[in-house]
Amino acid sequence: MTKTRIFSALTPIATLLLAGGLVACSESAPPEAVTASSLSSETAFLTAPEEQVLDKAQWSCPSTGGTAPKGRLIADRVDAADSTRDEPGLYEGPVWLNGALYFSDFTFADGFPSRIQRLVDNATMDTVIEDSGSNGLAVDADGFIIGAVHSTKSLTRFNLTTGERSNIAGIYQENAFNSPNDLTEAHDGSVYFTDPDFQRSAAPGGQDKTRVYRVSASGEVSVVDETIANPNGIALSPAQDVLYVAGGGENGFLRAYPIADGVPGEGKNLVDNVRVPDGLAIDCLGNIYVTEHLAQQARVFSPDGEELATIKVDANITNAAFGGPERKTLYLTGAGSVWKLELDVAGFPY
Repeated sequence: MTKTRIFSALTPIATLLLAGGLVACSESAPPEAVTASSLSSETAFLTAPEEQVLDKAQWSCPSTGGTAPKGRLIADRVDAADSTRDEPGLYEGPVWLNGALYFSDFTFADGFPSRIQRLVDNATMDTVIEDSGSNGLAVDADGFIIGAVHSTKSLTRFNLTTGERSNIAGIYQENAFNSPNDLTEAHDGSVYFTDPDFQRSAAPGGQDKTRVYRVSASGEVSVVDETIANPNGIALSPAQDVLYVAGGGENGFLRAYPIADGVPGEGKNLVDNVRVPDGLAIDCLGNIYVTEHLAQQARVFSPDGEELATIKVDANITNAAFGGPERKTLYLTGAGSVWKLELDVAGFPY
């Protein structure tokens, strides 16, 4: 894998902040966009925000039993989560954290303005971070939400309590990323993310290719794959020995990369003929849920690539995550909507 170093000390990724990366989140003072000219390879070591409470149980499967979904299923719309915006846009990056569903809500206006929403008890929705600029979301070991942020072309760590944010990574080979889209964090502290060009125009700068990257716990950025046209969804298997990436557009695919000693190997297509794949989710049996954006459905595949089920929604779909008290509720996000489906198997919260 091609590598570049963006941090100068071996410090856990959750406390590594790029120069000028700690910014108060407020509606009146949105963060300054991070571009290739404003980022440097030097590191400023700032104090990380106060740790948030995290239910550590969500880092493991609550159970390994259950039955995978089969056949054709229909998810129910969560009416309380319907968009309150006047402009069209998408919900993205759902994560289940401490009893609530969090997700990005961005519009198609100039700059793709985004915010982070919270859905509680499938009944009330509020905004927890204004002007987040985010797309995909994940949760780190300290309980912070980390986001793939197109407005700053970076990976950003959000403190939902204080409203502070800090940059994790923002450059590769002296250039800003294109438009970080989706991400997942491994137990070793490394972060895998996709960098297509969907929201590249949100800020200046970018790369000459769309890629899949890994950021190690020490801050080293490596290229996992640069052969996928607009890689999108990304997830890890329950044992974290396989990395899954979906991409390729209209004639898309699901690609699997074996991981040995924390390093992904060469990827091979597990499933072909996936129409405009977007997000991924993983259940505790290792099955992979792939959303097909324009087909308005998620398809469920076994770890061997066998198709098990199709889950339909009634609008364009983006991403998926498991939540609920037993993490057996599959949440799906899309065009200003959230859907849910109760399953017999538990899954991972982002």
